[in-house]
Amino acid sequence: MEKTIVSTACAPSAIGAYSQAVKVGDTVYLSGQIGLDPASMEMVEGIDAQIVRVFENLKAVAEAAGGSLSDIVKVNVYLTDMEYFAKVNETMSRYFAVPFPARAAVGVAALPLKALVEADAVMVLPMRA
Repeated sequence: MEKTIVSTACAPSAIGAYSQAVKVGDTVYLSGQIGLDPASMEMVEGIDAQIVRVFENLKAVAEAAGGSLSDIVKVNVYLTDMEYFAKVNETMSRYFAVPFPARAAVGVAALPLKALVEADAVMVLPMRA
């Protein structure tokens, strides 16, 4: 099994012992993204901005891996307050189209750097001719 590490400057660099994504065959495992601005490595302010930044970061990593958000089959969302659930749904509907990926949303006590939301994903790349 060959693993390929995916990395892009268009998403925040890893803040721990992990890769932005790992590709195995046609499957790409995208690490959790929080609301860090990749240019400044500073957290954006507010839940709305953080949700958008999370999906922009996932989009950048997906593209660096040779895919797009439309190739994502599973998303896991972690929220420090389940009151943000509707906001995540609203924002996801701007980034994903029918058929939507499978998803889990989990309430957590805390996230790195005091983030309010985090999401990771699994992507399956289309077959190339």
